Amino acid sequence: MTMQSHADPHVAVVLPPREGFGPGRTGALGLLARRYVGTPGFRTTIYGGVQDGPVFPHIDFIPVKPTIWWPGPTNVRFAIAVAGLLRRARPALVEVHNRPEIALAIASRLPDVPVTLILNNDPQEMRGAQTPAERATMLRKLALVLTSSEYLRGRLMEGVPPPDRPPVILPNCLDLNELPPARPRQRSILFAGRVVAEKGPDAFVMACAAALPYLPGWTATMIGADRFRTDSPETAFVQSVRAAAERAPVNMAGYRDHPEVLEAMGRAAIVVVPSRWPEPFGLVALEAMASGAALICSPRGGLREVAGDAALYADPDTPAEIALALRTLGRDDSRRAAMADAGRARARQFDLPVIAEQLATLRHWVIGQG
Repeated sequence: MTMQSHADPHVAVVLPPREGFGPGRTGALGLLARRYVGTPGFRTTIYGGVQDGPVFPHIDFIPVKPTIWWPGPTNVRFAIAVAGLLRRARPALVEVHNRPEIALAIASRLPDVPVTLILNNDPQEMRGAQTPAERATMLRKLALVLTSSEYLRGRLMEGVPPPDRPPVILPNCLDLNELPPARPRQRSILFAGRVVAEKGPDAFVMACAAALPYLPGWTATMIGADRFRTDSPETAFVQSVRAAAERAPVNMAGYRDHPEVLEAMGRAAIVVVPSRWPEPFGLVALEAMASGAALICSPRGGLREVAGDAALYADPDTPAEIALALRTLGRDDSRRAAMADAGRARARQFDLPVIAEQLATLRHWVIGQG
């Protein structure tokens, strides 16, 4: 963790109210916020929802309950409560993760403090940014909007006239120093992610069922559940995937905390990211490459921006394509090794110090404009 001085500008980072921020219940937004805490040259306080367990240690985290006296959506009531705290804290910058309506509500109540928004999902599916007019207003009212990929930037700007402050791409990051030590690579195929239709776990199971008979000695495992928590519900979709996995056979390991996922990636020979929905970025793909696994992934959304030439691409709606890629890599040790090397090299472009330096530059620019 980078040492921070009281002379450094104070940044208030605001997470969505339902985002987990502690061991065993953290999604991508919480993990990214945790990494950015150490951005050099800033003091950081994280504001989030009330947690049902301990938060990450050595981080200034303030839990906030949505105000009860204001009618309306939870996000707006949460933003009003946060804004009240921020009036007293007087940060140099407020940085909101992935919730346009929270960013706009805070900006309207703190006109003298620059508010930025970091988008990691499609803004056209978010309240406050669904229409071109709403997105144009958002870009005008916020100090800066950042997107994690060119794909997301395109979705943000669709139908919007060129703004005075164009959105900036800030790729997601991975702290390569947090990866577990290298371990002997097993002949295993891994899926890691939410077990929901959009992520393609059923396509993974079908592809493994078709490929494993041609790959003697290989195994396949799925890590994940419907939600990012140990008590995730056993939905009808999860049950159907589980039944198919038993026939395949694919081991369903259920939810595992993020360090365990990285451990599994460090052992797997192949990781598959068969997302049907257009991934805004593709953090699992980045983690797989950084962990030294050969990557097979969907070509949709921002995944090509992340993986580049370091992956094999397969249509998630055509499990036969995934199965062919599995058989190709499973039978060719040298190609897997070459892809693993290419993936590690690619992942270094997204290492935390590289991206944190970009974030620091953008923060200083925004503060300087105020």
